[in-house]
Amino acid sequence: MTFIEPGLRVRDGFAEGPLANAALSRAARAGQLLDELQEQAPTMTDGQLRDGVYRALRRFTREQPPTCQVDSITALIRRGVRIDWPVCDRLPIGCRPSL
Repeated sequence: MTFIEPGLRVRDGFAEGPLANAALSRAARAGQLLDELQEQAPTMTDGQLRDGVYRALRRFTREQPPTCQVDSITALIRRGVRIDWPVCDRLPIGCRPSL
């Protein structure tokens, strides 16, 4: 086991500890928000949908998501393309979900 910093350690290629748990929790919540948006999309304006996508991505990254990414995901949802946001039980090191 390798300790990276307080609250984060690596074992068998996966991050563990409170910081890893927080990252997994953020990813899961972002996925829930995107699922909710996809269900509500037909009743939302384009601005509301875009704002919702922005907020979901912001929750995951904790940074401002790229405008092109927000616009792309918004357009896909508007066209009815299902956005899957899988979240596993453990956080692999060196691997980040692609959007």
